[in-house]
Amino acid sequence: MKPSHIEHIGIAVKSLEETIPFYEDVLGLKCHKIEEVPDQMVKTAFFHLGQVKIELLEPTSPQSPIAKFIEKRGPGLHHIALAVKDVDSDLEEMKHKGVRLIDERSRKGAEDLDIGFIHPGSTFGVLLELCGGGHE
Repeated sequence: MKPSHIEHIGIAVKSLEETIPFYEDVLGLKCHKIEEVPDQMVKTAFFHLGQVKIELLEPTSPQSPIAKFIEKRGPGLHHIALAVKDVDSDLEEMKHKGVRLIDERSRKGAEDLDIGFIHPGSTFGVLLELCGGGHE
């Protein structure tokens, strides 16, 4: 596995409506896309910052992983996403190396990317997401 760059940084928020103005009015970034990902029970908002994107994640259900994260830890940094060529092959390689995975196979995420999460218990406390395919 060899990531090419940080694809995005995921930040859990209680409300996109309340959070987006900070990124636009204070930081001067432009929200270029808002998208709901029903199977992950989130609504996302994306901002470009150089080659990296910032992804704000608002839960759409109290059962969503983001809602549970916010309930336990409060809003804030949720994950770092790494761009890779083949999510499935990299997940398989990591599994063979004894890395604990959340996803053993890729699934579709925001922006039509193939995604897979690596458990923070294997990454020294950082939730990592592998992203590939889709469009940029």
